[in-house]
Amino acid sequence: MSAEIVIDADATTIFDVLADPAQHALFDGSDSVKAKIAGPPRLYLGAKFSMRMRLVAPYLTRNICVEFDEDRRIAWRHLAGHVWRYELAPVDDQTARTRVTETFDYAPAPIGAVYERIGIPGRNRRSIEATLQRLKVLVESRVKTGS
Repeated sequence: MSAEIVIDADATTIFDVLADPAQHALFDGSDSVKAKIAGPPRLYLGAKFSMRMRLVAPYLTRNICVEFDEDRRIAWRHLAGHVWRYELAPVDDQTARTRVTETFDYAPAPIGAVYERIGIPGRNRRSIEATLQRLKVLVESRVKTGS
């Protein structure tokens, strides 16, 4: 399950937001990510971090960064096994525009087939699209204001 968007910013600026778990709640389109509660200020391959979540009821996730290629790709998963991945690619060599693809990969999850039966992929597609829109607004507002 993937969606993509073009953001008017360079990959480094976008990657810095994605690699900082304290900022995840700012662009989460599912409205389930509430706050980082433990982990490093910047992710790296193998980094562990915990997030305060809420989906019907509050809960906690413990995640690990499973893919990390500076300014190109970052992904994390939690105990259920599914992976959230962001891939960044320049749109062209003339502008600081970046194509960002977000993927929710539930294939590694032991109960991935159950996700399909209860409609999680469709709900996640809407959340991914909302996340990418929020990420675009967040990053582009920082680029324009220099924050």
